Amino acid sequence: MGKKQATSRFFFPNLIKEAKLEASKRNLQLRVMFQDEARFGRINTPRRCWAPKGVRPIVGKQIVREYTYLYGAFSPKDGKADFLILPSMDSVCINLFLKEISERYSDEYILMFWDGAPCHGEGKLSIPANIMLDTLPPYSPDLNPGENIWDDMRESFFHNITFDSMKAVESVLEKAANFYENNSSRVKSITGWEWILAAL
Repeated sequence: MGKKQATSRFFFPNLIKEAKLEASKRNLQLRVMFQDEARFGRINTPRRCWAPKGVRPIVGKQIVREYTYLYGAFSPKDGKADFLILPSMDSVCINLFLKEISERYSDEYILMFWDGAPCHGEGKLSIPANIMLDTLPPYSPDLNPGENIWDDMRESFFHNITFDSMKAVESVLEKAANFYENNSSRVKSITGWEWILAAL
């Protein structure tokens, strides 16, 4: 089993040193990732958009309470991004996601930071052996650069769009996920915060 460490304080450089030591013991490279989930569905909020002068743009609005979740993990150092579309936010889905990340980076040791969401709670998790988890302080989404990926994704792929089905939502999510997974420079520019890169 991997190590689950919930911290009441966030001391990033020391955690990096600890993870590097563990990776070295296993003869593996260290990968630092930030994990998060975002809900996508058929409720949309109209936003400002461009239109020719004198033309009033027409933007659809709908309130349909159907959702799915996009799980993501992001590596600020090299801009790697990994996603899974999963139906809910619970321990079953997060375990599936952790297993997938573990397998994608089976030759690396992963220090993964995430928030204190209920599905991240101890006793519900099956932590792969090559993943070390650490919890960000409560009420501090500003410490997780993954939050900015969701903002960029919503602006780039979901701007003023209405969907006639959840299948249509998932189709756009697949397109968006593939875009970020194949554009490491974009991910790095969004997540590569100075204080993070300085400690890596």
